[in-house]
Amino acid sequence: MTKTRIENRLGQVRKNRGIGASDLARRVNVSRQTIYAIEAGTYVPNTEVSLHLARELEVTVDELFSLAQGSPKSPESFVAEVLSASVPTKGQPVRICQIGSRWVSVPVSATPYYMPEADGIIKRTGRANGRADLVVFARDEAAQKRLVLAGCDPGTSLLSTMVERISGVEIVTAAASSKLGLAWLKEGKVHIAGSHLEDPKTGEFNLPYIRQEFPGEEMMVVTFARWEEGLVVAAGNPKNVRGVEDLTRKGVRIVNREPGSGSRALLDKLLDKTGIASSKVTGYGRIAFGHLAASYCVVSGEADTCIATKSAAQTFGLDFVPIHSARYDLVMRKRTADLPTVKAFLDVLQRATLRRKLEVLAGYDTSQTGDLVA
Repeated sequence: MTKTRIENRLGQVRKNRGIGASDLARRVNVSRQTIYAIEAGTYVPNTEVSLHLARELEVTVDELFSLAQGSPKSPESFVAEVLSASVPTKGQPVRICQIGSRWVSVPVSATPYYMPEADGIIKRTGRANGRADLVVFARDEAAQKRLVLAGCDPGTSLLSTMVERISGVEIVTAAASSKLGLAWLKEGKVHIAGSHLEDPKTGEFNLPYIRQEFPGEEMMVVTFARWEEGLVVAAGNPKNVRGVEDLTRKGVRIVNREPGSGSRALLDKLLDKTGIASSKVTGYGRIAFGHLAASYCVVSGEADTCIATKSAAQTFGLDFVPIHSARYDLVMRKRTADLPTVKAFLDVLQRATLRRKLEVLAGYDTSQTGDLVA
């Protein structure tokens, strides 16, 4: 017996109407990935969703969906580079983006109660140069109006959400230390990299390192915000951690950041200044990738403290001991800044609404937000 399936023309009708997947998803109260899955034939909508789609697109349900004979179309397979600070694994969900002629994929993680939004999964790892075989759907959609932003600042999620809502440009965030993000930018794997690297000789942020790593290239550096870094501790600070000297006390465990991160450099600078050997700090060799990941180790009880931003502490309701003020900049090539998607991104960076959110929700100093540094 031949198996019947649902054939749909949702993608064709939507594009003919000039309606983006994100906009249509919002109108019918489903996720953008649901729209992609319906168009790819991997998900069959229920009656209510079908009726809503038909109404929003001003067509009948029969014009969108019909019965067809044959086997369902298999998801597309292709090879892409994987941008990940840790080793990618088979079956890991990814989002994909086209940068020039190359395709990159960024692993996404699940959060409590929600499956991660993704374009497909990693089918096989182990290819040369960090490449992997992917199984994806809606590849054409992923190539449109997307930017890849590498960095570690939790506050950029507020920027990304506002950019998507206002302009329809999707921001795919690749978690990375400052040095790794800039390395990916140098290799042409991301559009924009965030950095808060402080030059130990001059105290200047980012520019000395950028001049060294991108000699002769025309670069644009725009300030995102200034924020405080310090010791993130449990609510009430039960271990009474007040400074780096307390990290050597018995019973105090830290979780560290990966080499190449500004937080790791700050901790090493503080330990060197006070004459404390890293071997005396319990947990120095344990790594968390990102401010939020490190702070989550504290809230879960796996560590007593870490070096992270005040915003990360606030996110989990943790206490914070300020140590150092840093400037977080967004770095890109000048030719990248001419892309329409990047212009939309930079426009949102100038908005007063974004600044208010960063000040209230993240505790950032936005007096320099949007300023052109170089």
